[in-house]
Amino acid sequence: FALLLQTVTFGANVDPISYSCSNENFTANGRYQTNLNALMGYIYHQAPPTGFGIGSLGKNPIQANGLALCRGDVSASDCKTCVADAISTIRENCPYSKSAKIFYDNCMLKYSNDKFFGQIDNGTKYFMWNVNNVGYPVIFNQKSKDLLRQLADEASGKPKLYAAGELELNEGSKKKIYGLAQCTRDLSYNDCKMCRDRIISDLPRCCDGKQGGKVVTGS
Repeated sequence: FALLLQTVTFGANVDPISYSCSNENFTANGRYQTNLNALMGYIYHQAPPTGFGIGSLGKNPIQANGLALCRGDVSASDCKTCVADAISTIRENCPYSKSAKIFYDNCMLKYSNDKFFGQIDNGTKYFMWNVNNVGYPVIFNQKSKDLLRQLADEASGKPKLYAAGELELNEGSKKKIYGLAQCTRDLSYNDCKMCRDRIISDLPRCCDGKQGGKVVTGS
């Protein structure tokens, strides 16, 4: 979720928001690594046209499963750049991990030897917020939640599981709140809404009274 959006230009040296590596490792130059390398190449080519790539290669216990999701308002070109950065960075920082996740502002990528598709993933959750406070926190907090609930409902009914919008702070006011909500497309509509409803309930932990905020999970 992002209450306030920025335009971000991706390049080769853009740092990720965060990443995580599993403690379980695979054998170097083994069959799992071969499957994972091929899967990353497949996702790199699959994701940019639609903003989403998903796939599995191999059979248990050496099956590699992965997906990449780009933010719904990101161009195919920026999506491709972000996914390339994600694959390069996560393989460099988690070279032998059987599962890993990485998050950028424009995309996310995760892979695992376990088939996680269709399951809500709240195991990794990151909170980010603007350090500046608003001058009208009570109404801002309420309106931001109203907007995100509205977007959660809209996104859950759309094929891309994505929605973005804005809301006036007061009727006739020039001040607005902007937001977006999005799920990975392996989730059902109901699970997508359930996931986002949980995240909206977490917002007070980080972002009440802040000019902007974001909560990111594996779903």
